[in-house]
Amino acid sequence: QVQLVESGGGSVQAGGSLTLSCAMSGHTYSSGCMGWFRQAPGKEREGVVVMRTEGSTIYKTYADAVKGRFTVSKGIPKNTLSLQMNSLKPEDSAMYLCAATPSSRCGAVGIWTLLVQGTKFFDNWGQGTQVTVSS
Repeated sequence: QVQLVESGGGSVQAGGSLTLSCAMSGHTYSSGCMGWFRQAPGKEREGVVVMRTEGSTIYKTYADAVKGRFTVSKGIPKNTLSLQMNSLKPEDSAMYLCAATPSSRCGAVGIWTLLVQGTKFFDNWGQGTQVTVSS
C-alpha cells in the first residue's frame, strides 16, 4: 500500500510563490504516474499536472490554467514530488492533493486523459495541503 503525504501549503498574496512537496512511502513504484490535483470548495477535483515515468523517460502535462507558472519535479529521494507554484492567483486557492498509480493502471492511458479524468485512474491519494491566495 502506498502512502502519500503533502506539505508546503499556506497563505500568500497574489503574485507570490509556494512549493508543495509530496512524500511517497510504502509500496512505491519504479514506474507509473504521479500528479497534483486540486479541489476548491463546491468545485470538482481538477488536474494540475500529471507525470508518467517509462523507464528513463518522463512525460508531463499541465493544465492550461497553470502552464508557465507551475513546475513539477521529482525530488531527492526519488519518491518525492514537488510543485513549484509561481505568480499565484486567487483562483489557485484550493486543497492540493498528490496522487500516484502504477503503470498497470496508467501506462495505456493518454496523459491528457490522466489529467482530466484522474479520479478514474489514480489509486492512491494524499490528504491534501491547503493553498490560499489573497488578492
